[in-house]
Amino acid sequence: MSDIATLAGLTAFQRDVLMTTAELGASHGLGIKSRVEEHYETEINHGRLYPNLDTLVEEGLVEKSSRDRRTNEYRVTERGRDLLRSNGKRYLSAAAGVEMAGGAN
Repeated sequence: MSDIATLAGLTAFQRDVLMTTAELGASHGLGIKSRVEEHYETEINHGRLYPNLDTLVEEGLVEKSSRDRRTNEYRVTERGRDLLRSNGKRYLSAAAGVEMAGGAN
C-alpha cells in the first residue's frame, strides 16, 4: 500500500470508481460498472474496471469480500471515506470561491 493522501494520487478513472463505490455502498462489480457507465456514457469493459478496483483494494481505499462463489462485493474503507471527505471539503471551498467571485464566466 502506498501513501495516497489525496485524490490526485489516483487516476481520474480510479477516482470515479472510488466515488461510485461510495455512492452505492456495498456493491458487486457489475453494479459499479453500470453506474460508472452512466457517468461516462460509454461501455466500460471488465479489463478496465477490475484492475482498477484491485488497485483501490491494494491502496486500502476499498475492501473486497466474497458475496458468493462467483461474486465479489466492494465497499469503501474508512481510509477511503476519509480521503473522499477531505477532498469533498476542498471542492466545496472552491465552489464557494467561484460563487463569491461572481460565478464562472
